[in-house]
Amino acid sequence: MTPLLQIEGLTKAYPGVVANDAVSLDVGAGEIHALLGENGAGKSTLVKMIFGLVRPDAGTMRLLPPDGGDKSLAPPGGGAMPLAARDHAPASPQAARAAGIGMVFQHFSLFDAMDVAENVALGMSDPPPIRTLAPRIAAISRDYGLPLDPARRVGDLSAGERQRVEIVRALLGRPRLLIMDEPTSVLTPQEAAILFATLRQLRSEGVSILYISHKLEEIRALCDRATVLREGRVVATTRPAGDSAARLAELMVGHRIEAPARPAAAAGDVALKVEGLSLAPAHAFGTALRDVSLALRRGEVLGIGGVAGNGQEELFAALSGERTTPRGTIRLGGRDLSREGPAARRRAGLSSAPEERLGHAAAPDMSLTENALVTAADRARLVRRGFVDWAAARAFAEGVIARFDVRTPGAGSTARALSGGNLQKYVIGREIVQDPDVLVVSQPTWGVDAAAAAQIRRALLDLAARGAGIVVISQDLDELIEVSTRFAALTAGRLSRPRDTAGLTTGRIGLMLGGAGDMEAAHAS
Repeated sequence: MTPLLQIEGLTKAYPGVVANDAVSLDVGAGEIHALLGENGAGKSTLVKMIFGLVRPDAGTMRLLPPDGGDKSLAPPGGGAMPLAARDHAPASPQAARAAGIGMVFQHFSLFDAMDVAENVALGMSDPPPIRTLAPRIAAISRDYGLPLDPARRVGDLSAGERQRVEIVRALLGRPRLLIMDEPTSVLTPQEAAILFATLRQLRSEGVSILYISHKLEEIRALCDRATVLREGRVVATTRPAGDSAARLAELMVGHRIEAPARPAAAAGDVALKVEGLSLAPAHAFGTALRDVSLALRRGEVLGIGGVAGNGQEELFAALSGERTTPRGTIRLGGRDLSREGPAARRRAGLSSAPEERLGHAAAPDMSLTENALVTAADRARLVRRGFVDWAAARAFAEGVIARFDVRTPGAGSTARALSGGNLQKYVIGREIVQDPDVLVVSQPTWGVDAAAAAQIRRALLDLAARGAGIVVISQDLDELIEVSTRFAALTAGRLSRPRDTAGLTTGRIGLMLGGAGDMEAAHAS
């Protein structure tokens, strides 16, 4: 396979950590190449250097020129020397795009109030007039099976359609190498299948794809080769189709990962009862909740799935108390909490952990000790007679760090200094050690590596085994099947009737998320 991109000895260090340590790999022309590793393994730093967002400290990158050869090395008689690559050291993303590299980031950079064509134009260095650009968008989206209306407002698009905008914007630059970071994290299985068809079409046209994902089964189904990073170093290059997901996970973390066992069917008393909950959206592009009802029993894990933008944000806010509910009731053990805020709900035994780790669950520039106070001040008794007990707060934070294997120098570290996976373990651990009666978590393992995800899921199941009721709001269908005893789909602000997870497949759940099947309003059962 002809290498399109060759990387040799690439190194990048930050104070106290070597993010990439003499990394060498190559990406073949017309190849889908996976980049695997734990959170903090160095994947993001590596692709940022390829895309011109970060400059390496040492090492080289070489990129095959667009014509497949280097005419500066032409032999007597003319022609090009095939397979001769040129140095690739982009000083900016604009330089990387000019060299034929595009990137689709995990988190979309789109403006809801603008239409598709306007958003695409904003991402271009020298955009043509909208009247010229719009037909090009329509043509490319049609040619690659990603239908888009250039005139539609982005705020009205589904998560899958928003991703199409990002991909089409990248394809307009005619990339020879397309970097994709966690592209299926917000997609249903059906939308993911459409994306995979597009990527295979690009591969058949000679486009190379560098693919980052924690979903190992999709890596096995899609990717030709995989490079595995661990602690900033390359530890393996493999052909994923010939390896099991368990083997790939073991290569990533250096040891075998045991999947947690799903709990038996719950038989406890009702811990949380929601009836007739309706809530207006928090902003113009939100989704109204409509007559949501559910009954959560002690020892039960209720999984709630939904494609992004179907009311998950509003449901979490209503259950956590961040928004009080003008219509409907929320009862915890018989106590009506409908008009109570987050602090009162926590004191009563209803804890929550939001989707956004940095900024919502944890204050970025506060230490882990200080962040312990954000939610644990009352239940962990970290404030006495109006004064913060700093020794108790530090001991609490250190206990979470030790129990959940949070990789950090200590409780004095700021939240933003932690990798995403380690901060997530801290945030979830902070709630679990308070032994709530009910825990509501949103996207508990979003963007988290296999080892950290297994640890978080096991901790949730252990909490359920101790008699707590747990609500898991997630777009990861494999996760919901793994941890949930019952499942409900949230579509356009309506919650389906919960059903036993045993026997459900990701395909069936995907249909439910798309609005097919039993979408009648749920009632207490």
